[in-house]
Amino acid sequence: MSSQAGFREIEHTADWELEVWAPDLPALLEQAARGMNALSGVQIEQGPVQQRSFVLPATDSEKLLVSFLSELLYVQERDGLVFVSFNLTLHEDRLLARVEGVPLHSLDKEIKAVTYHNLRLRQTQRGVEARIVFDV
Repeated sequence: MSSQAGFREIEHTADWELEVWAPDLPALLEQAARGMNALSGVQIEQGPVQQRSFVLPATDSEKLLVSFLSELLYVQERDGLVFVSFNLTLHEDRLLARVEGVPLHSLDKEIKAVTYHNLRLRQTQRGVEARIVFDV
């Protein structure tokens, strides 16, 4: 892991697995969202940028990671938006997310769900690392 923040796909038998790293939890959430978009082969359309805001409980970092990605996936399916800009503020007990999305043109492969299977999130000397498995 050469850069401060990023993601990479991990070989997995049936589903998709993503390794994500960042200096802190909000940056990790953003990298995980970008990685999820990359795994599914998101293609965007030209169109107006739409802003969304939501609040999620943040008492458990692993649950927050799954909830955050699941919320983005839900809005993508419901409204046809792909989120490309993230302003994430972590408070003691909640995450305030202000995100910007653009119209979705197509996906190479649909992600059905963000799972807890083999989910790992840990602090390191360089920040935070996580592994996430997606059901496809």
